[in-house]
Amino acid sequence: MHQKLKKTLSGLDVFCIASGAMISSGLFILPGLAFSLTGPALILSYLIAGLVSLPGMLSLAEMTTAMPRAGGDCFAVIRSLGPAVGTVAGLMSWFSLAMKSSFALVGMSIFTELLLPAVDIRIIAVFFCALFFALNLAGVKEAGRVQKILVLGLFAVIIAYVVFGLPALKLQRFAPFAPHGAVSVFSTAGMVFVSYAGLLKIASIAEEIKNPVRTIPLGMLVSLVTVVLAYLFIVFVTVGVLEPATLSGSMRPLTDGAAVFAGAPGALALTIAAVLAFLSTANAGIMTSARSLVPLARDHLFPRMFATVSRKRGTPYNALILTAVVITASLFLHIKILVEAASLVLILTNILTCVSVIILRASKLQNYRPKFRAPFFPWLQIAGILCLVLLVVQMGWEAIAITGGFIVAGLATYVFFGRIKGYREYALLHLVERITAKEITANALETELREILFERDDISKDRFDGLVERAVVLDDDQPRDKEEFFRTAAAALARRLKMPKTAISALLSKREKESSTALTPLWAVPHIIIPGKNKFHLLIARNKRGIRFSPEMPAIKCVFILAGTKDERNFHLRALSSIAQIIQNPKFEHTWLSARRRDGLRDIILLGKRLR
Repeated sequence: MHQKLKKTLSGLDVFCIASGAMISSGLFILPGLAFSLTGPALILSYLIAGLVSLPGMLSLAEMTTAMPRAGGDCFAVIRSLGPAVGTVAGLMSWFSLAMKSSFALVGMSIFTELLLPAVDIRIIAVFFCALFFALNLAGVKEAGRVQKILVLGLFAVIIAYVVFGLPALKLQRFAPFAPHGAVSVFSTAGMVFVSYAGLLKIASIAEEIKNPVRTIPLGMLVSLVTVVLAYLFIVFVTVGVLEPATLSGSMRPLTDGAAVFAGAPGALALTIAAVLAFLSTANAGIMTSARSLVPLARDHLFPRMFATVSRKRGTPYNALILTAVVITASLFLHIKILVEAASLVLILTNILTCVSVIILRASKLQNYRPKFRAPFFPWLQIAGILCLVLLVVQMGWEAIAITGGFIVAGLATYVFFGRIKGYREYALLHLVERITAKEITANALETELREILFERDDISKDRFDGLVERAVVLDDDQPRDKEEFFRTAAAALARRLKMPKTAISALLSKREKESSTALTPLWAVPHIIIPGKNKFHLLIARNKRGIRFSPEMPAIKCVFILAGTKDERNFHLRALSSIAQIIQNPKFEHTWLSARRRDGLRDIILLGKRLR
């Protein structure tokens, strides 16, 4: 059993982590570089990047509400596409988020150079990397508290920039709108795609979010809409107030823009805002990228030490240490390499996220039960995949070569480490099993998903759950009469009840003669009293073609046999009430008849809605 991370993050924490992770270098540095590539049409590039991130975001929100685990996107890909692809996805997600943090620290150092001109910018970046490492080591709650302060202050400055900048802009600066052609708009969208990396970061900390089934999709959607609008308004103002020659290639475009309509005080305010933005992104990046290694380590696809969680602080300290080391080393890379690497890996992660949702739904896993479902399935995911692939192609052969390098590195890690004892069962195998009608899985994934659902919904198992877990389960597809069924059930219960099967069959027949136990056209609950004390047992049976209890009733598809001693009368009534509540679900009959295994029948009862 792996060590659990503590649930301490609220909805506001989720919004601030996602938004803070998205508003940094992509806003305070990239507009100048993007403008040099595509002109005023960079506004469309930011919009396209935001829209293209939507399918991946919605797909990830769905999977995370079904499986709220640390390293959410990596965990979901492993359970969907298998350990080999999952290893590649996990390492790419970790690397992308780490590079995003490096990009933020480098960007921050560019702005702090204005405030502290005598200090080497690399020293500043390393200092803040160490600072946020220490903060995250102290606990995610402490890191989240700092994140809220940074982000709320940042939004206040952004609103002021837009309000005071709009009256100063000149519309003639938007002509020509796309001087480098439409192709440049899409290629630039691929480059600025990194600006929306914060959405994936939420999935990485899913295990530490309170009420994740509601908080995660809502927090992701609100963050994306808010940040896209912020980008569009700010880029619009910046293009309108700066001369094209000044904006093109500027490393501090918003600071330069504020200097035009607010003078030196405005430039100082934007410099401080930029530092806040970079700090929030770096903090969120270190906080969440480390969590991407946790599911790999838990599944033995990466050294187990990186799944170790501090008992006192609830933080994966070894993963944090490795992440901080990688971020520090990457601070010395060229900024353009950081942007391209982070954007490209993020695009690939989004593609895998869309593919994973398609596989999970197509596999018809019974215990895959997300509280939020991405709309317009599967067309939304297919459109997202095609658009993301287009962005990769538009980024050129260099980007494709980098992609191949990441994939080879991830597969090598799996072949030489994870393949030996890594996680084995995944949704794609269940899809193949469903298509070929051959059993090639051991139901381990369904069992794991069931336990995740218990934890997700905060369900405490009671005596009835234990009764179901120990129950005898029969599954038949041949029509039977009740006497024939009773003989089969008696034989299955004989060892449990320590009674002759003939005696059990006789008790069942006698009880049925007193009054029919077939309560509805779907289900029946035969019950008998057995000798002894403190004994209670359950048999669950399905017959797809039905058991004939009486000529007047349709053939019964679902049977629960209750066998208990006289002193268990009260529990008998509670068990009967629990069964009745579960059966009342309008989807019960379809789910019951479509379950593929006996364990699936048991899970339907265990996960059924009832009062506890």
